[in-house]
Amino acid sequence: MEKVDIEITTEYIKLDQLLKFSGIAEHGVMAKEMILDGIVLVNGEECLMRGKKIRKGDKVLAEFEDESIEITVI
Repeated sequence: MEKVDIEITTEYIKLDQLLKFSGIAEHGVMAKEMILDGIVLVNGEECLMRGKKIRKGDKVLAEFEDESIEITVI
């Protein structure tokens, strides 16, 4: 599993934007599909909301194909 720390300077970042910002999703449609396919977990729970507010300290796990990436927002 690859682990990545993403620093944000705002109060929060929306889940779909985080997936794009981190490079996991190449574009917004891809981020939306990943979320709706149920392959994204926020703090250990499946999240189907594109606009979910991700704040510092949250962990996002994306599992697809043979790869998994954990993002920690700092």
